[in-house]
Amino acid sequence: MSGHLTTGEHAPGHPAREPVALSEGATTTKPGPGPVDSSEVEWFQILAWRWDITTAKQFAQGRVPRGRLDPAAWKGMLGLIAINIEHAARVDLSEPLIAAPVPNGGLLIIDGWHRLHKALNTGVTELFAVVLTAEEERACRIFGGEPHHDDEEEGEYGEHDEDDYDDEYEEGGRTDV
Repeated sequence: MSGHLTTGEHAPGHPAREPVALSEGATTTKPGPGPVDSSEVEWFQILAWRWDITTAKQFAQGRVPRGRLDPAAWKGMLGLIAINIEHAARVDLSEPLIAAPVPNGGLLIIDGWHRLHKALNTGVTELFAVVLTAEEERACRIFGGEPHHDDEEEGEYGEHDEDDYDDEYEEGGRTDV
């Protein structure tokens, strides 16, 4: 996965947003029948991975964004994401994105692709992000990333443990995703 996420100074408070109903083909949508009330859940899927964005937003609510990213560094990923152009035109760029550590893969934006699209098309060069912990990512993940029997010895997150991600952010380093 590509792109960069950095940490440092943060934007002042960002209000929580209510889940938005998107038209067919949008990046986030509501899942079909399942063990949860699907009418109340917003989700994001990329390839064979899916996250419960309603839960991710609950984790992120009230949290000061600890990360910053350059939208241009993520432009290549947009080819994998279905963007609803009408919705993207209406999004609030002051709302932080939500990124999560993906096992054996670095960080991935799981909420905010429409904001990223708008930023790229309006010349915005920096967006703020709330970075979930590995434990929060797992709590939000609906499916994907199931460990293979070879991974069981190292754990689901491979050689890294979730403290590795926290250390990178506290030091303000740049992290490839």
